[in-house]
Amino acid sequence: MALINLLTKKQIEVLQSYLNDDWKYLILNGAVRAGKTVIDNYLFLLELKRIKKLAEREKEPHPQYILAGYSSNSIYTNVISSIENQFGIVMNTDRHGHYHLFGIDIVPAYTGSVRGIGAIRGMTSYGAYINEASLATHEVFQEIVQRCSVGSARIICDTNPSTPTHWLKTDYIDNHDPKARIKAFSFTIDDNTFLSKDYVETLKAATPRGMFYDRSILGQWVTGDGIVYRDFDKETMLINEAPKNLEYYCGVDWGFAEGHENVITVFGDDPDTDITYLLDIYSSTGKYIDYWVDIAQQIQEKYGYGINFWCDSARPEYVSYFQQQGIQARNSDKSVMAGVEYCSSIIKLNKFRVLQSCAKPFLDDVYQYVWDPVKGVPKKEHDNVMDSFRYAVFNQHKKVDNQVFKNIYF
Repeated sequence: MALINLLTKKQIEVLQSYLNDDWKYLILNGAVRAGKTVIDNYLFLLELKRIKKLAEREKEPHPQYILAGYSSNSIYTNVISSIENQFGIVMNTDRHGHYHLFGIDIVPAYTGSVRGIGAIRGMTSYGAYINEASLATHEVFQEIVQRCSVGSARIICDTNPSTPTHWLKTDYIDNHDPKARIKAFSFTIDDNTFLSKDYVETLKAATPRGMFYDRSILGQWVTGDGIVYRDFDKETMLINEAPKNLEYYCGVDWGFAEGHENVITVFGDDPDTDITYLLDIYSSTGKYIDYWVDIAQQIQEKYGYGINFWCDSARPEYVSYFQQQGIQARNSDKSVMAGVEYCSSIIKLNKFRVLQSCAKPFLDDVYQYVWDPVKGVPKKEHDNVMDSFRYAVFNQHKKVDNQVFKNIYF
């Protein structure tokens, strides 16, 4: 079978560079679902075979190699499971949690925390494969680089874009010094010609405008610009009345002082249309926890007992007190970018409505909730209603939608 039937043109270009160019670092970066990890998984196997031959020549009985990723789950999902599905190769761990293939001891390293250094400190590695490299802490990345001290050791990376000031972009991808021997390839969604046209068109249409589109579709290293929820349209999304018998839930952002008020938002989902409705907002300063227990109980009386209250986990004593009072309070996943992207997507898809009766506090925040141009995340200003919105909507839909969402965006 011809190579063009197995790989995209961009993947073939990467493979040719792997085989023919002189490089120390091979970095694939760009859009989601563009085929970066697929080709890197193949190169990972080629590297293991190359190292096996090299170790045999050097009479090294125990060659080691680093397989790095944000977490054990991401390593398994993105690399190990994918290799098993792609190539039918089963990779099990030994009692140390290491993988073995072609006689190589493959040592997992988790890059999401500096604690990941512990797994590789002191080892000498014949190379490394770093998945989701932009999510790695700089300290762990540098430790991996330092561990790859065998003369012919090489490092393969793949990543989705982050901010243009990210160290991986400035120190590696944009480093054109020939002595650094860095080869970098940028992917767009259109580089993956094996994706169906319908899938690509739908993904493009569903991806929020601005930073999310530029990163996820075009593969660009950009930061946010302007308001976060730029697709929100008050002309079409403000309504006077919502349907009855929705699936209700709440978001809770704890606060007390002026400018950092406590907010509880109430939402309802229509299972027939998949539209999410913002129904009520309760906001105040200077109120103690018993006041908010009363509010939560009023919400239960109005919308039904047993509804979820997705809470800011920064005040565990408040969450616990809610629970003691018979309120179904839960700690929310506070992942900012994943939550913002999910909320942006339902707005982009025109699946979000706000009742006029509670529109003012929402509008006051949504039009002043803006990106930090340096950090590439929303500024911590005008964010009380926005945080409550994110806690509720992202977490309520996470169980149902998150695997699909992850498959699309990551």
